[in-house]
Amino acid sequence: MATALFAVVFIAIPTDLIDTPLFSREIPPTVWSWPVLSLSAALAGLVTATYVAHPDGATSSRAAGRAGMAGWLVTFFAVGCPVCNKLVLLALGTTGAMRFFEPVQPYLAAASIVLLIWALYARLTREYSCRLPARADAAAEVPVLVH
Repeated sequence: MATALFAVVFIAIPTDLIDTPLFSREIPPTVWSWPVLSLSAALAGLVTATYVAHPDGATSSRAAGRAGMAGWLVTFFAVGCPVCNKLVLLALGTTGAMRFFEPVQPYLAAASIVLLIWALYARLTREYSCRLPARADAAAEVPVLVH
């Protein structure tokens, strides 16, 4: 829960979804910005929870961790103002940001959710594949049935 709240604040303040005097937004947020941010934050919280409650012997997946971080980063670009993002402005300019980047933002939102769902799925499926050490006396404990 704390990670999900942190994700909301960490993304919503710089993208000016939460209005503060620190950041401003030239273009108003889209109608889907808050739902995408809320769902992404909830998924990020669930992915983080799989790292906190990590059983001994479970295999770790670097790909799942990278997908989770990528989903978080893509969410930032998806809900942010297209002309307020300095990286987008440097790469495309103001006209390019409005012409090329703004229409891509819904796809970025979908991609962020897919990445976070995949990361959660990968983490959860690996939780059930823990390696257990073989016991040397396991054969002695097998009961023998006599008829």
